[in-house]
Amino acid sequence: MRTARLGELEVSALGLGCMPMSFAYGDPGERDEGEAVRAINHALDLGVTFLDTAEIYGPFTNEELVGRAIASRRDEVVLATKFGLWRHDENERGPDSSPRNMRRALEGSLRRLGVDHIDLYYQHRPDESVPIEETMGALAEFVQAGTVRYVGLSEASPAQIRAAHAVHPVTALQSEWSLWTRDPEPEVLPTVRELGIGFVPFSPLGRGFLTGTITSAADIREDDFRHGTPRFSGENLEANLRIVAQVRDVAGEVGATPAQVALAWLLAQGDDVAPIPGTKRLQRVEENAASADLVLSHDQLERLSAIGPPAGERYSPEQIASNRSRPRS
Repeated sequence: MRTARLGELEVSALGLGCMPMSFAYGDPGERDEGEAVRAINHALDLGVTFLDTAEIYGPFTNEELVGRAIASRRDEVVLATKFGLWRHDENERGPDSSPRNMRRALEGSLRRLGVDHIDLYYQHRPDESVPIEETMGALAEFVQAGTVRYVGLSEASPAQIRAAHAVHPVTALQSEWSLWTRDPEPEVLPTVRELGIGFVPFSPLGRGFLTGTITSAADIREDDFRHGTPRFSGENLEANLRIVAQVRDVAGEVGATPAQVALAWLLAQGDDVAPIPGTKRLQRVEENAASADLVLSHDQLERLSAIGPPAGERYSPEQIASNRSRPRS
């Protein structure tokens, strides 16, 4: 597995998003912890050593699972987790990037993961009620104490990235980027590259859409995160199938799967890009890892880059509201 450079941190060019093993997608009854642990270990065997989780996934259960999976292989792993979407004082979901909440979040993540430090610690979403300079000051203290090695942001704007980076170096920005979501390209990507910050695309397979396995709303369970999301609903979904068709055309030319082509396109965008496709299946881990060896021609990359944006917003108003700050008592 080749590597990517996120600031000063070297990681496998392809990472593994562990969220689906415990949270959000598919039938909860079909989640198999044994297979998830095997999938993580198989990823490590293949050189996919950049693992991504968060305290909110579950909440908490995904970090526990990852901790069990890597217990005997910690030295092989670049371990990333996130804070800021769980209010520990209230024991409820909600944005809180105050230093007090951050300290409790870090203590819990270290305990659940069974480690003495986090390699890359992200603020999960900007918190409008806490100045980002205050949050970064607390993160700098964690780095000085040795419990965190590098600091990241997720879904931050160019102005927020610059303000944070002025306090303490930001190593990586994690935001959604794929042939399904091109939003970072005009402003965010140039900003992080100017500052020497790496980019970690989450949902690089369009929340599963780019695999070609979703062809109608009936393919999504009502308790799945994607149910009711604008891009997966009604006429938007029908319109968006054109994107998959174009990816599938290239896949046919190179003898690969649509997922591998979508990941290979991202990997071709630079050595400072490390996508983290999420899966709970050992077979998908192997399929995704093979994308690192897939070389697309200049013409194929150009055709993929020319694909237009999807129909519909990324999130419903309710999903957006759940991540927004509200006054704390």
